[in-house]
Amino acid sequence: MAAAAAAAPGALAILQARRARLVAACCARLSPGWRLSGSWTVPRVDPATWARGWTPAAGGAAWRRGYSSEVKTEDELRVRYLEEENRGIVVLGINRAYAKNSLSTNLIKMLSKAVDALKSDKKVRTIIVRSEVPGIFCAGADLKERVKMNSSEVGPFVSKIRAVINEIANLPVPTIAAIDGLALGGGLELALACDIRVAASSAKMGLVETKLAIIPGGGGTQRLPRAIGMSLAKELIFSARVLDGQAAKAVGLISHVLEQNQEGDAAYRKALDLAREFLPQGPVAMRVAKLAINQGMEVDLVTGLAIEEACYAQTIPTKDRLEGLLAFKEKRTPRYKGE
Repeated sequence: MAAAAAAAPGALAILQARRARLVAACCARLSPGWRLSGSWTVPRVDPATWARGWTPAAGGAAWRRGYSSEVKTEDELRVRYLEEENRGIVVLGINRAYAKNSLSTNLIKMLSKAVDALKSDKKVRTIIVRSEVPGIFCAGADLKERVKMNSSEVGPFVSKIRAVINEIANLPVPTIAAIDGLALGGGLELALACDIRVAASSAKMGLVETKLAIIPGGGGTQRLPRAIGMSLAKELIFSARVLDGQAAKAVGLISHVLEQNQEGDAAYRKALDLAREFLPQGPVAMRVAKLAINQGMEVDLVTGLAIEEACYAQTIPTKDRLEGLLAFKEKRTPRYKGE
């Protein structure tokens, strides 16, 4: 009995030390001015790149200037910086109609380059992932390309898909998946990496890999249970079941379901509405809120509360916090600068 009593304080000290290290690691990701470090560290991007729209060339090897009106239809990924009242919203549009937006080596490379630039751009406030192809969000990995690979090439290819999806999940700003069509396998895993998912009622989505005698390899076995619960996630993966928008909403896989419109972009329009709701908020607060939620969900409550406290502390010295208080006092709209 005495030995157990003596052991308890030691165990508590170890637990507290672990929590302290975790909170310190979380804090290290942010500093005044929200310069990012750790897993969010990326090469510096020329500020001139921030100020203009850009889109990857079709080959994925070169970058060229581009605005929404200049995007070429052959591009497999369209990156649009919206303007005017939508300034701060960036849209990633997948455009591989001939392959049902499947994830090819080239598309994965282009997505990686786009995400790498976006995560270091302070002007980006919200990112929407959508399809430019009617009726399709993403049909998963490009199986026509996959069938040409030998066994030694499949693993590295899936690892690249997983890495890009993880990069999207780790973007420091809110992300919204607009599912206006088919989202299967890796396509649903891409959507699961986003913070919020909205879909048309006619959309179809599911992790169907077991039909091909494989398992989800882009994070689906981990993110689906976290989204809808372990038992139901197992049922859907074991059965390779495909859900429509209404069923997906009923199980909590998506946040909003809309009747599809004549243009076929009901989910995208809802995603834009949500993104506009996010725009007026303090940029630093949005980033640290996302960090606190993501980190806190992976630990126990006590450690999560410590993470929240550490993240809150990052907002105290900011100019935006003082601007928010002054705007409240003066009964006007705050003018946040992300500082």
